[in-house]
Amino acid sequence: MASSYKFHFTESGNTAQPPVVFLHGFIGCGSDWSGIVTELSNSFHSLMPDLPGHGRTIVEGSDESYLMEYTARGLIDWLDSISIDKCYLVAYSMGGRLGLYLAINYPDRFDKIVLESSSPGLKTAEERTARRTHDNGIANKLQTAPMIQFLREWYDQPLFTSLRQQPQQLAALLENRSANDREGLAKSLQMMGTGRQPSMWPRLGEVKSDTLLIVGEKDAKFRAIAKEMAGLMPDATISVVADTGHNVHFEKPDEFAALVKRFLMR
Repeated sequence: MASSYKFHFTESGNTAQPPVVFLHGFIGCGSDWSGIVTELSNSFHSLMPDLPGHGRTIVEGSDESYLMEYTARGLIDWLDSISIDKCYLVAYSMGGRLGLYLAINYPDRFDKIVLESSSPGLKTAEERTARRTHDNGIANKLQTAPMIQFLREWYDQPLFTSLRQQPQQLAALLENRSANDREGLAKSLQMMGTGRQPSMWPRLGEVKSDTLLIVGEKDAKFRAIAKEMAGLMPDATISVVADTGHNVHFEKPDEFAALVKRFLMR
């Protein structure tokens, strides 16, 4: 299954410095991190892959290739192919769920992880069933509605209220997102959404990596999730970034980069 992936990625910084892999969120791509990695270029070698269904990464296998467990294995094989045995990990939202799965299932590969606005998934089978129904509806809309209409509705969610208060930045984000393939996005949502992924709540105690949980002050839902996660993880701290919502690294890139750099160099 791992051979089904041809990961497209960009890189930045000094290849002689410690590697850091950045995982983007749903509808994003690796280049979402370009403003962050610039601030880290002197101290780290940053790698930013496009996840399956996003950007220019090619998935040649069946729809199962989009499942979290296969995607994670594919990323490990990709790291092996470019001779990276250990690295740091910075991951946002959907990418954060994947990053947590990687840290739990491949504990010797990631010494430190940064999870931004991330969760271990849904706790009960009933919640996951309901979420799959919800996500299937969104996937159907993705495949039928004009892309720009879908994106506007997506970012009209309460989760992104603070982001909408920056109309110029949001317009640029929408333009960038519109280049994604809608069929790939739909498969990603259906196969790696929170309705399909295994709940990682019972396994948080297995995380060996030194962990930083970054959340926005205005994102009450994920602040509460981060607090509960930190209480179950052996070595996790929380940083709440003032006057931001769910997408902290987009709303306050300089502050986010400074937090990440300080944590990774600690």
